[in-house]
Amino acid sequence: MPKYRFNPDTLLYEEKTEFKYLNHIKIAVAVLAAAGFVFLYFWLYTSVFHWELPKTAILKRRAAEWEAKMEVLEGRLDLYDRTLTGIEQRDDEVYRSIYGLGSIPDEVKNSGLGGLNRYEEIDGLGTDSSLGWTVRWLDNLTKRVYVRSKALDEVGQLARNAGDMISCVPSVPPLAPDPVKVHLSSGFGYRTDPVYGGGENHGGQDFATSIGTPVYSTGDGVVVQAEYKSNGYGNQIVIDHGYGYQTRYAHLSVISVVAGMQVKRGELIGKVGNTGKSTGPHLHYEVVYRGNRVNPMNYMDFKMPLEEFLSMTEQRREESPISKRSSTMELLRRSRRNTDG
Repeated sequence: MPKYRFNPDTLLYEEKTEFKYLNHIKIAVAVLAAAGFVFLYFWLYTSVFHWELPKTAILKRRAAEWEAKMEVLEGRLDLYDRTLTGIEQRDDEVYRSIYGLGSIPDEVKNSGLGGLNRYEEIDGLGTDSSLGWTVRWLDNLTKRVYVRSKALDEVGQLARNAGDMISCVPSVPPLAPDPVKVHLSSGFGYRTDPVYGGGENHGGQDFATSIGTPVYSTGDGVVVQAEYKSNGYGNQIVIDHGYGYQTRYAHLSVISVVAGMQVKRGELIGKVGNTGKSTGPHLHYEVVYRGNRVNPMNYMDFKMPLEEFLSMTEQRREESPISKRSSTMELLRRSRRNTDG
């Protein structure tokens, strides 16, 4: 309730104002105190205890989820990139070479994708942003897939017209692709000699497996060698496939063919052994093109389904006439008699 005092000058009772001013001061102090408390609360909340506001926490969680998804996407793109690079290498070094096709022109490989500005929506993010970089990477893969697809269409057309050449070029594994029983123990290229030490250029691939594992011809051809070699290969078979290709199968325990014999892709020719310069049971397999040993991995897919491979070999066994098998056994007996004599 307001209070009054008598003013002798005006001869009137006037409301006392010092309490009003005091109330205003109290209100101002209260407001400043509340503001200070709020400021102190947020300062302690964010700076001292490093707590986060709910909205900030949500945004950070979403950012972390986005970053994790981008890492997964980039990992998949990297896998696709490496797979595509392998296809490009095979196309350039093998398929196009087989059919005498020249390499794909650089202007075709480096051509861009259509559109005035494909990245207009992400340019504002900067070229260093993961989104912009990933989109450009994806576009590059898309372009490369298109270029290689058109190139393989050209190769495919030639392949359909090539006839016998396709069946002759070595293009399947020499062993059943069973990852449980067979594994690549030494690849093509430079390595340390497993017997003598020191460096050497390994001209083929070694597949470790048990003695007696069947070995198959990787393409149609004629056996030109089927004998023991003292140069380290041990029991070996060499098949001439024509068109500049030969294959070698070494360290065998059993040779099931003789020189001059015609064989088909997927036909049994011997069994894995440990003869010659060898540290354990394995098959040494080589592909020779125009006199030069080349990487066999470029001429086969060891991820070929096992069922498909076994179906092919079974078909070859059924196609092989009894007379051919009988004559082969006779040739083998004669060969052994000549060797013993």
